[in-house]
Amino acid sequence: MTRIDWLLVGAYFVFSFSIAVYYYRRAGRDTNEFFLTGRKMPWWLAGTSMVATTFAADTPLAVTELVTQSGIAGNWLWWNAAFGGMLTVFFFARLWRRSGILTDVEFVELRYAGKAAAWLRGIKALYFGLVMNCIILGWVSLAMETVLEILFPGLTLFGVASFSLLGFEFSAALGYVGLLVLMVAVYSLLSGLWGVMVTDAFQFVIAIAGSILLAVYALDVPEVGGVAGLLEKLPPETFRMLPTIGQAAEGAAVLALTTAAFVAYIGVQWWASWYPGAEPGGGGYVAQRMMSAKNENHALGATLWFTIAHYCLRPWPWILVALAALVLYPGLEDPREGFVLVMRDVLPAGMLGLLFAAFLAAFMSTVSTQLNWGTSYLVNDFWRRFIKTDGNERYYVAVSRVLTFVLAVVGVLVTTKLSSISQAWGIVLTASAGLGLVLILRWYWWRINAWSELAATLAPIALTIVALLLSRFGVTVPGLQAAFPINLFSVVAFTTVVWVVATFVTRPTDAATLDFFYRRVHPGGPGWRPVAARHPDVAPDTGLGALALDWLAGVVLVYATLFGTGYMILHRYGAGMTALLVAAAAAAFLWWHLRRGERPAVIDVDRGR
Repeated sequence: MTRIDWLLVGAYFVFSFSIAVYYYRRAGRDTNEFFLTGRKMPWWLAGTSMVATTFAADTPLAVTELVTQSGIAGNWLWWNAAFGGMLTVFFFARLWRRSGILTDVEFVELRYAGKAAAWLRGIKALYFGLVMNCIILGWVSLAMETVLEILFPGLTLFGVASFSLLGFEFSAALGYVGLLVLMVAVYSLLSGLWGVMVTDAFQFVIAIAGSILLAVYALDVPEVGGVAGLLEKLPPETFRMLPTIGQAAEGAAVLALTTAAFVAYIGVQWWASWYPGAEPGGGGYVAQRMMSAKNENHALGATLWFTIAHYCLRPWPWILVALAALVLYPGLEDPREGFVLVMRDVLPAGMLGLLFAAFLAAFMSTVSTQLNWGTSYLVNDFWRRFIKTDGNERYYVAVSRVLTFVLAVVGVLVTTKLSSISQAWGIVLTASAGLGLVLILRWYWWRINAWSELAATLAPIALTIVALLLSRFGVTVPGLQAAFPINLFSVVAFTTVVWVVATFVTRPTDAATLDFFYRRVHPGGPGWRPVAARHPDVAPDTGLGALALDWLAGVVLVYATLFGTGYMILHRYGAGMTALLVAAAAAAFLWWHLRRGERPAVIDVDRGR
């Protein structure tokens, strides 16, 4: 890192904190401003903020890890979520905005009633806002620790290479990451969601530009020899985008993605598991952005832009760098280091500073969102609901700022216990396997109740803990202890049986709560017929078949663009042009169909209309 590199990094920090200071007063008005920007966010900014949040420091490193282990096809671990993303765009975005709530956990007591709903809301607030959120902060911080260790070998903090704090072991690099997280906590607690989202847009531009430039420089290295060199020096299995039965040929650098794993990804994971940014039916910070949008159409537009950008703009620069790392650094003990090694070794002065700033941008945008989103659960759905119910808005904003800082500290402590990014992904997806179907059906079937969701939330967690305990004692249960994602088949089956039984052995949600929810959200479909019959004056959403057609066109658009771009990069021009023509046809259909269809009435729930 030269002087010009550090100047670029310094300029990035100054600009980010300037945004936080600018939005300080606005965020302090009330929790609606602090967590939802007063519901005034345009679609392009809300969608870009979603993309920036999912573009964390861990994602390019994890993609490098996946490509090393399973070739390009290993990315189906996250590519599969496009199915659920498009489902959110057309079936759920408008409903979330229409609900008029502050967090997606608050939805629990809008949709259900009684003590079970209260218990569910409190458990979800603590589990997702604290436990899962800190695991996410942990793996993001783990990635940033790797970046610092490689870019600055021999790094020390206060003259030591490692130290112990509160019984947790820290490397010097992780100590610096902790300081970064605390800095992010400061500008998050100052600016609220307005500052987070505006900063996200700035950070996304830096991060995506930096990734593209790194891919260009990596391919230009003589040892790599461009895309032609990659194709010559790496086994053919590396470049497959669809699975191969069994393993790669003997002596190959990678394993092929198995058919069973592929089926688990596209047949189960996308609708069955909760994952931040890819929740079935929307949720988490994606729901937060949808609910912050100006109106329903802006919520749909934001989610559509996010889904397209997430899968079509970001992946290939990362994949190309990962392939170059396979050539330049074969046999790395920790494959995620390959991405950062390429940064260190191929970039000239100035460019390295830009890429380091890009990593800081990716890291800080994700951390700021996780802190704001997690705190919204802890304040709105736990503190305000169960601890102090009669505080004023300034009190809850103050609590929000304190808890933002607490979350940052706990997230850094969790980092000391993680060893692999993809391992953490697998744990999160397994511990929520089976919950996704309930999160979808609760919008479209009146019979889903609080016990359904409570059972679906707790069952996979319990099963995951049991599997870990049995493994520790050397006890093997076929299927249950299979490697991720194969274990999803058994965990989803178990969870589904549990929540279905819980649904039918408990009473349905009371009629008054169902009526209130129906009149506010007016969901469509046959699952609400008994409730709709009591409210003939309410016009429910119609045209679910048309929405399904839009969903299918959206899925085709994303995958055709993703694969078409890849085929063109890999010199398979015939397949690439065919795929891109299919993508263009899908985009044209969506444009025509969305403009032709009736625009839904925009309901201003904040004014009671």
